[in-house]
Amino acid sequence: MRVSVLGLGYVGCVSAACLASLGHEVIGVDVNQAKVDLVNDGKAPVVEERIGELIAEVVRSGALRATGDVREAVMGSEVSLVCVGTPSEPNGSLCTTYLERVTEQIGAALADRGGGGRQTVVFRSTMLPGTCLNLLVPILEKYVGGTAGVDFGVVVNPEFLREGTSVRDFFDPPKTVIGEFDPDSGDAVAALYDGLPGEVFRVPVPTAEAIKYADNAFHGLKIGFANELGAVCQALGVDSHQVMDVFLADRKLNISPAYLRPGFAFGGSCLPKDLRSLVHAAQRADVSVPILAHVLPSNSDHLQRAVELVERTGKRRAGLFGLSFKPGTDDLRESPLVELAERLFGKGYDLRIYDANVSLSRLLGANREYIETRLPHLAQLLADSVGEVLEHAEVCLVGTRDPAVLSALPHGDGPLLIDLVRLPDAETRRAEQGYMGLAW
Repeated sequence: MRVSVLGLGYVGCVSAACLASLGHEVIGVDVNQAKVDLVNDGKAPVVEERIGELIAEVVRSGALRATGDVREAVMGSEVSLVCVGTPSEPNGSLCTTYLERVTEQIGAALADRGGGGRQTVVFRSTMLPGTCLNLLVPILEKYVGGTAGVDFGVVVNPEFLREGTSVRDFFDPPKTVIGEFDPDSGDAVAALYDGLPGEVFRVPVPTAEAIKYADNAFHGLKIGFANELGAVCQALGVDSHQVMDVFLADRKLNISPAYLRPGFAFGGSCLPKDLRSLVHAAQRADVSVPILAHVLPSNSDHLQRAVELVERTGKRRAGLFGLSFKPGTDDLRESPLVELAERLFGKGYDLRIYDANVSLSRLLGANREYIETRLPHLAQLLADSVGEVLEHAEVCLVGTRDPAVLSALPHGDGPLLIDLVRLPDAETRRAEQGYMGLAW
């Protein structure tokens, strides 16, 4: 394919050289003439493993050249990859100045070209969800005088290249994400990377934008977590690398999809108390652990969001399905659903609760002591059936995936539903009146 790559920094330079080595005919574009000259001389404008010899090879073969003229590059290609920077503004917001400028230039070039085949504009730059559809597509449509998905294609294709190993990462990617405005646009980008390993995900444009942020936020969180844990271990005389070696060996819970599903707050007899103990030990050792110290406050904020959703409905008769801290148990200790019930009851809501596993007469020991302290009115709140709650409530919070509850939940008619667990039919319910999800 004939490809133009706009921006010859780390991402653009590596993308241009690697695509050329795959057999595509590539034109690189940059406002910096020194970069353009270096590439045309077969030299890399960035320091990166393997990039020097790769650029020398593809320039020598004629597969890659560079120019400072956006119009020339766009006219000479069928796919345009935008790889310009999106730095932070002084207040931390995303700077889209370079993105807007190059998008205007691409749009103007496409308008000049008129016919001659459909161009696909591919945004590799990191940008917040909504940037492409709400900012960049309107710019393109204005300058082209046409419609995205009809007169030209649009794709968000985030890169997952680490500086220092970016050439290796290009040829062996962890995944390829194609946020397609329309299927034909997605097809063009899929063809661009044909033959590379790794799973290909074709998703909506905003999803592709968000995936890059999910990746980088988690990478930062992992490094911060490891460093904080290392500091606590050192203060306690423990070998932190040995701890992490064993931690990483657990692929069932630790390095896995476990716990990584957006939803409601966590609770139970382990996670809250162990986090408190670890943070307290760090404080006693005079070790700052801001990430670990803010996990429980963050958890509490998720719980408060559920309360605010109920308040927003303006209804006063509420139902709650689920009370134990997770399905298949009657353990109520530090259950976020108990805390939710307590907050709603304390705010004067007329509340009914159903949990098939919770019977006041069967609660014993620490479990009974906990509930008598936190929710002493439980006996008058517990319902005997799903139907009793549905009949009572104007708004119902679903905190369980109990099949008996799921099969009884109404569609459309009946109480408003607030989904805390992402119901199996959540996607279809989203289009219905009277349904709200806590985490989308």
